[in-house]
Amino acid sequence: MQVAKMFDAISGKYDFLNHFLSLGIDIRWRKKAIRLLANSKPKFILDVATGTGDFAIEALKLHPEKIVGVDISEGMLEIGKGKMKAKNYESVIELMRADSENLPFEENKFDAVIVAFGVRNFENLEKGLSEIFRVLKPNGRILFSDALIIGGIVSHDEIAARSAIGYYLFSPPAENERLLETAGFRLLQVCDATANAQRIAGRWREARCKRAAALIAIEGQENFEGLQRFLATIETLNKERRLLRSVYLAQKPGTN
Repeated sequence: MQVAKMFDAISGKYDFLNHFLSLGIDIRWRKKAIRLLANSKPKFILDVATGTGDFAIEALKLHPEKIVGVDISEGMLEIGKGKMKAKNYESVIELMRADSENLPFEENKFDAVIVAFGVRNFENLEKGLSEIFRVLKPNGRILFSDALIIGGIVSHDEIAARSAIGYYLFSPPAENERLLETAGFRLLQVCDATANAQRIAGRWREARCKRAAALIAIEGQENFEGLQRFLATIETLNKERRLLRSVYLAQKPGTN
């Protein structure tokens, strides 16, 4: 419930924060990530931790028959549903409330599962990956990113700053590979997206600086300064590669 409350609180400005303050870098990242699934031509896609549905919308470029987006935040989903209605995507993209660690779907249902940013908000990543494995069809693929891989020495204060706006899980190098293998997946590809994460945090922080007076009036001085510290910490940790971001593509083995 902690994660749900966190995202309900920011749902009203989530798209603005992602797109405008990062100057669209997050949009370009989604485009690159979705292209990793192009060769598999998935027809039935599950978007876990869908938020307001942006990754699901990007996945339409794969020409699927159906996309189901799930999230635990009612606030995010309400905004997402409004977006689908406005864009006339309701017949293809369905958004619903569901827990990533207890997915309400039968086994072998989806051709692909995508998770843009949400794996580090899972309360139990091993269980979440096992659930994703269960609902994927044989030869189905999972695509996700993880921005909280420890690459070097990180201080207590830096961990606290990076975790300041909610619940997160940090992992050592190769832990995601191990968890994927434990769940039954075969790893296909790992892409380093650390530099992209650094640019997003830096441009977001700089954009907020230019609009400091207006944002302080909305957020208050303490919240404004807290988010600036959060972004500065991400930028520094990524620049020095003490915190890494990777994109993973893995496959559920087929039946013989």
